[in-house]
Amino acid sequence: MQLPGSHASDRRRLRAIFDQDAALYDAARPGYPEALFDDLVALSGIPPGGRILEVGCGTGQATLPLARRGYEILCVELGANLAAMARERLADSPRVSVWTGAFEAWPADEASFDLVVAANAFHWIDPALGYPKAAAALRPGGSVALFWQRHVHTNEDPGFFSAVTAVYRREAPEIVREPAAPTWAHEQPATVAHEIADTGLFGPVAIRRYRWDVEYDARSYTRLLETYSEHRALPPTRREGLLRGIAELIQARFGGRITKGYLADLYVAARR
Repeated sequence: MQLPGSHASDRRRLRAIFDQDAALYDAARPGYPEALFDDLVALSGIPPGGRILEVGCGTGQATLPLARRGYEILCVELGANLAAMARERLADSPRVSVWTGAFEAWPADEASFDLVVAANAFHWIDPALGYPKAAAALRPGGSVALFWQRHVHTNEDPGFFSAVTAVYRREAPEIVREPAAPTWAHEQPATVAHEIADTGLFGPVAIRRYRWDVEYDARSYTRLLETYSEHRALPPTRREGLLRGIAELIQARFGGRITKGYLADLYVAARR
């Protein structure tokens, strides 16, 4: 998968930027459908009460649904503020612990986990390191489960995501947002599945997809944008101008509310 940023230093800077406002990230980012976790469990074959390693848990949005299913989970989270929020969210889950630091620096506990998961996070890891380290952490028969959510076209959008491109071109041309890809676009699933398969460390890759819509008003949508790394990396005055322009567009032309389409892609593969 293509990593944001052209150089390793850019990626390190951008992946650390989420920790600047952990509370906003937790409040604004959408979660995942319960069906995804049901399929993850079924496809991975994790035993009841099994042990999970989660790479990049953030504030624990994907951790909690797995903790509720009774698994023991070790979370590895780069951001200290995000990790603190995850610990707070998971305080009633005694089988969950959070290790603060980069996955690359985590002292690997080899052949100790039934499942390695990563939600919206694994693209920040160099695949030459990430996949071998994930495979080494798995017990024989263990699986890796990676999932992402992305923006796709919804028929509930009356044209906002086409119109907003002009605001980006005016205020932040380096992060121009083109209209969302249709749900049936297969480029990303094919790329990720091939990336996993090409490591030679895992067996066939199972893919599942989940579609849903979320409605936003101007404030909730611009708050969501503030959690995206490329938006947060803009100079403050330019970021404020961009978000103000987007909010004004939502109010003036779309009645104060928009609908964003989401698609989550789940990839599950067993260790060879």
